[in-house]
Formats: sequence, structure tokens, C-alpha cells
Amino acid sequence: MRAVVIHAPHDLRIDSFENPAPAPHQVRVKIAAGGICGSDLHYYHHGGFGTVRIREPMALGHEISGTIADAGSGISHLRPGMRVAVNPSLPCGQCSYCREGMRNQCTDMRFLGSAMRFPHVQGGFREFITVDASQAIPIAERLSFAEAAMAEPFAVCLHAGRQAGSLLGKRVLVTGCGPIGALMVVVARYGGAAEIVATDIAEAPLAVARKLGATQAINSTTDAAALDPYKAGKGQLDVLFEASGNQAALRSALDLLRPGAVIVQVGLGGEVTLPINTIVAKELQLRGTFRFDPEFELALRLMGEGLVDLKPLLSASVPFESAVDAFELASDRSRSMKVQLTF
Repeated sequence: MRAVVIHAPHDLRIDSFENPAPAPHQVRVKIAAGGICGSDLHYYHHGGFGTVRIREPMALGHEISGTIADAGSGISHLRPGMRVAVNPSLPCGQCSYCREGMRNQCTDMRFLGSAMRFPHVQGGFREFITVDASQAIPIAERLSFAEAAMAEPFAVCLHAGRQAGSLLGKRVLVTGCGPIGALMVVVARYGGAAEIVATDIAEAPLAVARKLGATQAINSTTDAAALDPYKAGKGQLDVLFEASGNQAALRSALDLLRPGAVIVQVGLGGEVTLPINTIVAKELQLRGTFRFDPEFELALRLMGEGLVDLKPLLSASVPFESAVDAFELASDRSRSMKVQLTF
């Protein structure tokens, strides 16, 4: 079969790839759609992120959906022809964190399309992928493959929402309206937030945030004064989802938060310097969030039951043979939000 494989920065190729038959308790999935994620773009442009670097050719992709082609022995709930989304996480189930119910913190996690371990875990941008049966989650008939492939980033945001606690009646700020920030708007709306203020430095993502339910979508470069009312009385907003990974965005957002507010740092952009004096004086609560676990199936259920609509995020679907064009489009925030490959 063929796969979209990164060899070095800006060296993305369509390569021939092994297509193993499923072993017991595995299924082989014929991929239909795969979303290009921010980490895929980091591999494409920089060969990795932080200390993580490509050390061998690696198929990219972890936001995928498709149809079960065949199944190994020992499986009764899945059969050929079933439409599924593929959960890219495969925790070991044996380490102390897995046993404590913190499977997203597994010390031996195998995550599709990741160079964090060596040999790398090959990703899902290929015509077929063989995975553990637990990773193949059936999808509702009403869902398209494109929507099902958005379960992974939506799960990331549902987990971030859980880190914040109840959002019912809260006034929420989302900084950075890329795909993750836009999905945080969806999570806040579904969670019952009374007000959702979204900020970005570009107009195109702000327009999507409005469609997804943002009460206000403010360009923090050209209309920063629109945020001034939220600074009154030591700050007005209860929760911050910081999705840009930008230190300046985090720092300026602190002025808008009321004492005791919760900050969930969702975006990653490198190490930052924290304004500790402000955090201490306002008794702000800074929380991290990492991947997801049960939220993957929750994401599919919310979409499958029509409780949320993520279709406004999809900017383009591009045949995987034109992967380079798709990655370039996904890199241009003025033209795209979520770009997917089709197989």
C-alpha cells in the first residue's frame, strides 16, 4: 500500500508501505479520511517539536477514520464493513498510571504518528492500518468520515474542558482560534458557559469561532480596546483556555481574569516565563491538560447524536497523493482551519 511519509523537514513523500494482516484481537482499517494536526505540521516544517525529532522515515497522521477491511480472531463486536474512527492512543494497561485510571499518562504509550519513541510509532496517513481492536470505535450512520476524523482533536478539547471543572454559567476566554481553540469554543458552549470570548490575531479563524458559538470574537491586534471592559474590578472572566501557546497571549489574558479564575494551558509553543506575582496575587489556578482517554468515545457520541456540529471547521479535503499541497494549505491560517487528506 501507499503512505504519506516524512523523511526530513519539507521532505514529504508517498511511499510504498507494509500492510500487515491483523493478528488476534486486531483489525485492519481501510482509511477514508485523515486530518492534518499541528504536530504533523511541526514534523513537516521542522522535523519535530521540542526535543522530539524524526530519526527514521515515519508515516504521519493520527486523526483518522475508515472502514474495517478484515479482523483477526477473538473479536466479536467488530466486523468487516463497519465504519469506525481510530483512537490513536494505545496505553499499556500495566503501568502505575494506567492502573490508577490515568491512561493518558501511560509510561509506555504507543501513539500513532509519534517520534517520541524509537522506533517511531508509524501514523495513520496510509491506505490501510492494522490496530488493536480497542482502538476501532464504530461511528453513527449520520456521521461522515470527515466528521469522524475530528474525534481526536475534539477529545483533546473535551479533556481540557474537564480539567477546568464545571463551565455552567461561567464566563470563558479562549485565546487562539486555530482548530484546538475553535473546538474549545464548542466545548465551552456545550458545557453551558454564559459567555465565550474568543481572541486571535487573524480574522479568518475568528469568523469560524463565531459560527461555533463564540459570544464575542475579538482581534487582539486591531481591536484590543474591545477587551478593556473585562479588566474592570480585577477582571471579569472565570476560565481561560489558552490555545495559542504564545507567552504574550497568556500574559495579557491574566488582566481579564477575576481572582480565583482557572487557567487551562492547552496550546504548546515552547517554554514561557510565567508572571508569578500576578498568579499569586489573584490566586489564579494554572492547570495542564494532556491528550485524552474516555473523551474519544464521548466525542464520537456527541457528534453522532447531533449534539455538536464540527463541520464548520473543515476547510478542505485533498487526495493524499497531493499531500504536500495539503500540508502547505494547512500551514496557511488565512486560507484554512482543518485540512484533511482523503484516501
